[in-house]
Amino acid sequence: MNKENSAFPALIIALMFSFAAISEAQVMQNHLSAKQRAIIPIAAFTANGDLTKLKAALNEGLDAELTVNEIKEVLVQLYAYAGFPRSLNAIGTFMTVMDERSEKGIKDEMGKEASPVPTDKDSLEFGTENQTKLVGQPVTGPLYDFAPAVDQFLKAHLFGDIFQRDVLNWQDRELATVAALANVEGVNAQLQGHMAIGMHNGLTPEQLRELVSVLRAKCGLKVAENAGVVLDQVLRARSR
Repeated sequence: MNKENSAFPALIIALMFSFAAISEAQVMQNHLSAKQRAIIPIAAFTANGDLTKLKAALNEGLDAELTVNEIKEVLVQLYAYAGFPRSLNAIGTFMTVMDERSEKGIKDEMGKEASPVPTDKDSLEFGTENQTKLVGQPVTGPLYDFAPAVDQFLKAHLFGDIFQRDVLNWQDRELATVAALANVEGVNAQLQGHMAIGMHNGLTPEQLRELVSVLRAKCGLKVAENAGVVLDQVLRARSR
């Protein structure tokens, strides 16, 4: 066998491994990680105030190797979507979980702290930029004209002070937001908006369908069916 013929099988094998690696990467991209799946019930039960189920979800999240600071970041962020009372109750529940795990000798990873925020811009400037990147265009409308203070608070505090923090990436923040809104009645317009924002920032339809599956297992059929309907509406709008 000449050198050209002997090299041909090796080339085929190399291509097969290359295609297999690409296929595996695509599969991974279309599925949530264990840590991302763990964020979903934590956010959902924080939003609806079910502290018993939240306690179980927090333990599961730590067991899935979410760091303490990553979970804290989810709970803090959700005050902007579920209110301070629910966020504070969730943080108190997390403190109890941490104490109980410490008594059992479990040492959970604290994880990184948020990096210092650059000082060349203020929160409103950062927030305006972040919101525009998240949505894909500047956010304006009659509601913000009617109540400009809300527009400023959203930009400066939520998208500036909170979304500027790098403990969580934007995909994980949107997973938390979508899961929280899905478990609160009467906010489908916001749920629809954040599903679209999530996909604009790299979440795939398959990952959001997996989120709905986690909601079905953790929060029940009613919550999951509503989230599934909203997701179908978002996907139809994107395909037009």
